[in-house]
Amino acid sequence: MGESEEKNQRWRSLRIVLPDAMASESGGVAYLFLHRPSRSNALNPDIFQELPLAIAALDSNPNVRVIVLQGSGKHFCAGIDLGTLANADHVSNAIGRHKEQFARSVKQMQAAFTAFEECRKPVIAAIHGACLGAGVDMITACDLRYCTKEALFSVKEVDLAITADLGTLQRLPGIVGYGHAIDLALTGRTFNGSEAKTIGLVQEVFASKQELDDKVGILAHEMATKSPLSVMGIKSVLLKSRDLTVAQGLDYVRTWSTAFLHSEDLEEVVKARAEKRKPVFSKL
Repeated sequence: MGESEEKNQRWRSLRIVLPDAMASESGGVAYLFLHRPSRSNALNPDIFQELPLAIAALDSNPNVRVIVLQGSGKHFCAGIDLGTLANADHVSNAIGRHKEQFARSVKQMQAAFTAFEECRKPVIAAIHGACLGAGVDMITACDLRYCTKEALFSVKEVDLAITADLGTLQRLPGIVGYGHAIDLALTGRTFNGSEAKTIGLVQEVFASKQELDDKVGILAHEMATKSPLSVMGIKSVLLKSRDLTVAQGLDYVRTWSTAFLHSEDLEEVVKARAEKRKPVFSKL
């Protein structure tokens, strides 16, 4: 999808604010909003269908270097829309073909969040209000997470008599540790921004939504000034190494460096330092 097509795309449940290619203050930061405020941004089939398309469009947009994920209205995400679960054909007497169809539906929903990891560009979640159930699945697939002090989190699926199946049980232990992950998953208890920071789910907690927006904006714009090739490499190597032994991870990063270390971005850094100025990097 080209940039003009992306701007004209009619999203049902998302809103995208693109950086202005001609305005330096926009700094290559795109804002992606879950946009169902009347439903506290509960995740419906439209969102699951649109998220990977939106991420792919932002990933291919050369003016975008960092993506900030936010929720419109009072909450970040109230979890999966219960209507989506009610309509899912997974009752115990369903025949094999219906079960296979449901399995493909779950795989599609999983892929919507995996798209954040597959995106070459960093994705930062800025969380306010409630972030429940599938909302936690979603933020664990983001690269960085920040929240307000009054933000509320819950791995809520156990209270719905289901097993979280969109990524929390796979990603959360690597972020907060097994002990915290199993505690949150088995109890379904609600915890606030301060505890989220203590256990490592978020990087920082801010006093208000305005401060969250301001500080995350500053961070995103600073990140957008870095070498796109370097940022892409850091994200790729860290994600790949998460699932490898140290030796395998070293092999992977050696291959990456062989391919990308000697680049025009490195040449620009050397030149900028010699000229005592900030480096300016080309678009991807």
